[in-house]
Amino acid sequence: MRLANKTVVIYGASGGIGGAVAQAFGREGARLFLTGRDLPKVEAVAKAVRDAGGKAEAAQVDALDEQAIDKHLGAVTAKTGGIDVSFNTVGIRNTTLQGVPLMDISAEQFSLPIATYTRTNFLTARLAGRRMVAKKSGVILTVTPVVSRASVPLLGGFAPSMAALEALTRNLSVELAPHGIRVAGLRADGMPDSPTIKEVFGIHSKVYGISWQEFHDLIASKNHPRRLLGLAEMAKAAVFLASDEASGLTGTMLNLSLGMLDD
Repeated sequence: MRLANKTVVIYGASGGIGGAVAQAFGREGARLFLTGRDLPKVEAVAKAVRDAGGKAEAAQVDALDEQAIDKHLGAVTAKTGGIDVSFNTVGIRNTTLQGVPLMDISAEQFSLPIATYTRTNFLTARLAGRRMVAKKSGVILTVTPVVSRASVPLLGGFAPSMAALEALTRNLSVELAPHGIRVAGLRADGMPDSPTIKEVFGIHSKVYGISWQEFHDLIASKNHPRRLLGLAEMAKAAVFLASDEASGLTGTMLNLSLGMLDD
């Protein structure tokens, strides 16, 4: 098992990405501490991990609240002796944040995803990083879509927020690497089996005046195999990136764009 005896904290664990990663990590032997704002949903994910033979505990944590994050990490550290992996998969609904031209979107709508995504990833990384420095090891992970690099219209402040997360990843890496800590991320295209992407595709298909499936096929046509990544594929890549097998990967995003982006 590639994550055996690893203590892992996942933020946004009740979402499509967080849930898929939790299941994959659980199968690889990680001891999981799953968090989110909706405790019943997080508990359901933890139960699914345990039912499959994994180890998982659930907690209600607002990943935008510094004190709440710090208190939870303190409890995890006291129980396990340290944190090996911190993975932020937090997302926000995009129903009013996408599908509007930049010339028409309000400053508040534009700024919200930038403020939210950068704040939560900064807080969870900084608070986990401080604890990892003490033991000279650890992995801090995030996830971004290809729009962090690709030019796609009608994304409001979402694309700039994802580009900011990738810059934050690089900056954290260069500062924490001397302490034995890796900081990296996964960069994927829209995963249609994620509830969030189902909703976002619906927003854009309506603007384009085409069906959901037609918009899906349009996005898929931009990569090499002409299909979109699935949550299970992303989760398997996350296992690798969190494991010791990826010791040479830091300050970078693992490219899961299926060839849409060249790097």
